[in-house]
Formats: sequence, structure tokens, C-alpha cells
Amino acid sequence: MGVCVGSFIAQNPNNPSLSHTLLACLRNKKPNYLSSMPNIQQIETLFQAYSPLIYFHPKETYLPSSVNWFFINGGLLYTKGDESNPVPIEPTGSNLPQGGSNDGNYWLDLPINEPSKEKVKKGDLKETQVYLRVKPMLGATYTDIQIWVFYPFNGGAKAKAVFIDIPLGKIGEHVGDWEHLTLRISNFTGELQSVYFSAHSGGSWVTVSELEFKDGNKPCTYSSLHGHAMYSKPGLVLQGKGTIGIRNDTAKSKILMDTGVGFELVSGEYLGNSVVEPPWLNYCREWGPKVSYDLGDEIKKVGKFLPGFEKFMKSLPKEVLGEEGPTGPKMKRSWDGDEV
Repeated sequence: MGVCVGSFIAQNPNNPSLSHTLLACLRNKKPNYLSSMPNIQQIETLFQAYSPLIYFHPKETYLPSSVNWFFINGGLLYTKGDESNPVPIEPTGSNLPQGGSNDGNYWLDLPINEPSKEKVKKGDLKETQVYLRVKPMLGATYTDIQIWVFYPFNGGAKAKAVFIDIPLGKIGEHVGDWEHLTLRISNFTGELQSVYFSAHSGGSWVTVSELEFKDGNKPCTYSSLHGHAMYSKPGLVLQGKGTIGIRNDTAKSKILMDTGVGFELVSGEYLGNSVVEPPWLNYCREWGPKVSYDLGDEIKKVGKFLPGFEKFMKSLPKEVLGEEGPTGPKMKRSWDGDEV
């Protein structure tokens, strides 16, 4: 556990008159406080020791790939106002717009050719590579290793109402899907303290005592069917309140990825020039186009058979609805801050 920099209120039970006492947290004022952070060799050693195993659902169709594989196999860059002339993307993303903001002027998409499009949508587990972001946390008493996984395509969702499962057609589908895990490691002992599992627009921390491990110290992760949300245990997680929810199904299967087999350290500011960020990391626009169908019509189709469905769908974050492709890892709020 760590204590955030700041202040908090404590109560003295032995002296009611002193109902509140201000206590100051310790603050690391050493100019070289980052000296406790691991170097590149130590990062690789730590990651090899704690690299998660990701289990995919046995019915999963849309698997991850490396970013380079997506580009090499036909990923396209579109420009607003010139949609009829998409540009093939260089293997490293060197011709992608750099910096700026998500202004809607550019987006990525699958190949136009139908066989190539279907091939890319399915990903390629053998060619998958995860991408690491390393940063100090809680005054550099901990190291966070973010593990980013790229999927070329996110499949459609399925709703559950009491005992009935209802496929939602195209709802939830989108090109480009970024998911991540975060390892929090103590800089005092080098021990894994907890793991963050991202799920749609949120996620949760799980302490080591509650994790499932395999092959020594490798925590097990379960990726949900089509949606790719990350969970620490297999089974069904229902997203929603009341009698209606979106299914997040996970299960152990033979479709497995050891993240320690293929990984690349792409970011860690404290390491200086030792880490060079790839061009695609600084592409700030969306990794997929806006939906080409009427989302409202799709919702109404299902709503005819499921009272209350339209109201429920309006309460969901856009990440679940899949109205547009996501932005890349560097645009996420957790890139620089804590996982919340």
C-alpha cells in the first residue's frame, strides 16, 4: 500500500476535545528521487518475472496483433475531405500525423479489399506484441508497468435480460481496440503488489492475494468475448443495473498469450533518450472510423423486444456502444496519472 502526498484528518479517541488533528504525509524531497526506479535491464527482468498470461474466450473471433502487423497487412489512413484517397500506413507509422489533438481530421480503417479486411479483423496471435509504458508512482516508491494490447477489431455486444440473451447486431463493433493491464511493483522489494485490469471506460485494482498465478509469478488475465475487457477471474460480468445488462463473458481456453514472449518498451520519460517512442504512439487521432450505420435504429430494433432497453443503452459509455474508434494509449487519462 502507498500513501498519497498530501494531508489527512485523524481523530484521537482518548481526547474528545481534540476531535481533529492534522497530520502531514511524508514527502520525498530528494532531487534524485528517481534513482530508485529500475533501469531498462531491470524492467525487462521484472516484466519477464511478472508478465501476465491472457486467456481468450474459446469462441473469440477477434484476436490481437502487433501494430506493425496491422499496418503491413493493409491498415489505411483517411483524411477528412479526401475520403476517396486513403493512404497505406508505413510499418512503423512514420507517415501518421504527429501530435496535435483528436480533431476529427484523420482516422484509421481496415483494408478496402474484403478478403484482406476479414483477415485483418481476426488479428494474428502469433504476431502479437504488447507495448510497455513505465512510470514512477507514489513518489517513486512504486513502479507502474502498463501493458498495452492492440486488437484490429472489436466485435458486437450481447445483452442479457433475466434468463434471455440477445445479440445486439452491430452495436459494440468498431475498428481498433486498445486494452491494458498495469503491474504495480514495489521499488523497495521488487515484489508485485497489485494488478490493474482495464474494462471498457474503467477498471479495477486487484491485490496479489486475490490473483490467480501460473508458471510461477505470472498473473492470469481473462479477456472478454468480442469486447476484450480485462478481468482477474473467468465467468460472466454483467455491465449495467437492474434486469438488463451487457454480457462480458470470459473463460479459460487453449487460446492463450504470454505477454512476456513478445513485448516492446515504448515509453518511460525518466529513462531519458534510452527509450525512443515509435511514431504511431504520437498519433493523436482515432484508430477507427465513426460507425457507418444508424446506431439509434439498431437500438430501436432490439428495443422492440426488450422494454427499457433504449433507456439502458443511453446510460452506457461510448466505448461500449462502439460509435467510433478509440484514440491511442498516449491519449488515455491513465497514461500520466494513476489508474482510476
